[in-house]
Amino acid sequence: MCGRYASSRRPEDLAGIFEVEKWEPEETLEPDYNVAPTKEVYAVLDRPLKDADSPRPVRQLRKLKWGLVPSWAKTPEGGARMINARAETVHEKPSYRRAFAARRCILPADGYYEWVTGKDERELEVEGKKKRPRKQPYFVLPADGSVFAMAGLYEFWRDRTLPDDHPQAWWVTCSVITTEAEKTPLAVAPADGPHTLADIHPRMPLMLTPDRWDSWLDPSRTDPDDLRALLTPPPAGLMRAYPVSTAVSNVRNNGAELLKELEAPEEGTLF
Repeated sequence: MCGRYASSRRPEDLAGIFEVEKWEPEETLEPDYNVAPTKEVYAVLDRPLKDADSPRPVRQLRKLKWGLVPSWAKTPEGGARMINARAETVHEKPSYRRAFAARRCILPADGYYEWVTGKDERELEVEGKKKRPRKQPYFVLPADGSVFAMAGLYEFWRDRTLPDDHPQAWWVTCSVITTEAEKTPLAVAPADGPHTLADIHPRMPLMLTPDRWDSWLDPSRTDPDDLRALLTPPPAGLMRAYPVSTAVSNVRNNGAELLKELEAPEEGTLF
């Protein structure tokens, strides 16, 4: 799954990486080292500009809210629960299938966090001696330091309780697509810890390599069977993972120090 990630790149840098044609300075976000559901996040998408003379899709960097609200939802309350869409079923689930066919985006990140229950803690949990095991967070990112381009979906929702000219009349929300975690060895693995992404968690965000960016964002591609071919996981061996401070477990903590690599998992959280 993906329940927390880091996004610290400047919008002008993202614009260069993804060949963005348009982004609004007023939509600039501060670097966020602890992105949590319901926060505003950057998304790259191809869409005609509003009130433009040409219907040509334009590559844009937009600010969306993480937690997808389907267009048909009566209220936005379920958005916080719809942060992830499974690659295996995204084409058929009512909440995601329309967005999958027409509104796909890329959610750029430095990497994502995932939590591992320590071996001793898991044994206590199995024995019923401890109900809330302490977990060690790991940061997962491309081994070469490149942007982690997560496949995403976005959707529009109209708040019918507000007038048309209200700035919050329309919500634009998004979801991260996840896939089965890799079982092959990490490109760089911690000496005392997991050796594969599957050792950390059975799911992972679907990372899109640059050769798939244009095809994924192309709004003219609407056939589900054609699009499902783009959901193939990236080549193995591109990722690394390392332990970070448990401070990231508190969403109120936010700073570059959260990405600092620990020499070993924190005491009591050994893998």
